[in-house]
Amino acid sequence: MNQNNLYTVSIYTENNIGLLNRISAIFQRRHINIESINSSVSEIENVTKWTMVVLLAEDQMKKIIGQIEKQVEVIKAYYHTEDETIYQESCIFKMKSDLLFDERQIQNIIKESNARIVTVNRDFFVIEKSGRKEEIELLYRELNVFGIMQFTRSGRIAVTKDEMKISTMLEAFQA
Repeated sequence: MNQNNLYTVSIYTENNIGLLNRISAIFQRRHINIESINSSVSEIENVTKWTMVVLLAEDQMKKIIGQIEKQVEVIKAYYHTEDETIYQESCIFKMKSDLLFDERQIQNIIKESNARIVTVNRDFFVIEKSGRKEEIELLYRELNVFGIMQFTRSGRIAVTKDEMKISTMLEAFQA
């Protein structure tokens, strides 16, 4: 049996209602958890790009890509290993404002982690951080000691290191 790996899945689709349910059902039927999912516009007008992260064996991954591509609205689906992509996640932390002024260490943590303060008011301040999952988890652990009021993290966004032939294909699709 193949060993499980973390894969970044890129799915280029028409933007249609109900497609997310059908694609997530492909994973659900196989009892595969989606670690993260992000949907956004792509480099081609009217084409949506989904980026999903899943942990599974490559033979399963190939079968799932085949199932995804059978969906009418899916133009093309790919999977990539960690080494084949450049990726980031984003997160925001909401913290009590008095910490920013009373705890000098917080300012150092923000600076050292390359995070930035987005807003400050009397009651709270908000920190934004983009980076690899490990960087975000480290910042979370460092700030959690002081008490985090709210925290949210995005799904992965990614581009491939190699050229993607999809752009040429999508231009033809659009014409």
